[in-house]
Amino acid sequence: MPRQHKRETLSSYVKRYFFITLGAVMMGVALEIFLVPNNIIDGGITGISIVLSKITPLKLGIYIFLINLPFLYIGYKQIGRTFAISTLYGIAVMSITTMLLHHSEGFTHETILAVLYGGVMLGIGVGLVIRYGGALDGTEIVAILLSKKFRMPVGQIIMFINLFIFVIAGFVFGADSAMYSIFTYYIAAKVMDIVVEGLDESKSVTIISNSYDEISQAIVDRLGRSSTFIYAKGGYSKEDTQMVYCVVSRLELAKLKSIVQEIDPSAFIAIQHVADVQGGNLAKRNVH
Repeated sequence: MPRQHKRETLSSYVKRYFFITLGAVMMGVALEIFLVPNNIIDGGITGISIVLSKITPLKLGIYIFLINLPFLYIGYKQIGRTFAISTLYGIAVMSITTMLLHHSEGFTHETILAVLYGGVMLGIGVGLVIRYGGALDGTEIVAILLSKKFRMPVGQIIMFINLFIFVIAGFVFGADSAMYSIFTYYIAAKVMDIVVEGLDESKSVTIISNSYDEISQAIVDRLGRSSTFIYAKGGYSKEDTQMVYCVVSRLELAKLKSIVQEIDPSAFIAIQHVADVQGGNLAKRNVH
């Protein structure tokens, strides 16, 4: 019999839409309370919408909703129904929030404060929505499609799109506004990464040493982490050996390197960033 996929539980459904709502409201507040009153724009479709709302009588929320609609259809076709519904809901909430706050004079007119607080709030809002299965901007979908056609990294395409938007902003709002907008976008992107990936960022570590048994045992005894042996053969020596592979938190990385150096100062250590970790026995054991 074919395997039955588990349906989403009510609690996880409520949790997902609660955080999408919270994230969308935070982005709307960041735009109308901090950024727009100080002529600072975001990247992507939101940035285009801010520019259009400045030079036309229509409100920002209307542009955000209407311009994103074609990309929602693309997202439905490329990613799936759940993503499209979550994204549509998030964009609708954000648009309504911006319209309700449209006549706000802003919380501060100190540009640096607006950049800092607006950028952080924007990053948290977008990060929450992405973490719980939605999006608030169609630029990422466009970038994915263009990367397949032109064989360019998604990140580079998004950067080029936003660079074009910020240049336009420079003509509409002035050069200072464009430079502040770039700084805001950078802050928001960094905060968004923290929200999406979590503060407890993981690192995968591969260790090549003749003392692999001792190193593996020390990782268990002193870090409370398990490790895996991977068979390897020296390219020069042609000798059989074992590589030690383990996943640790960012805060444990320095201690792990110290442990390996104590046992074998000549050990080779390769460290990689891990975007997400699921499955397996990843719970940390108690160490004495």
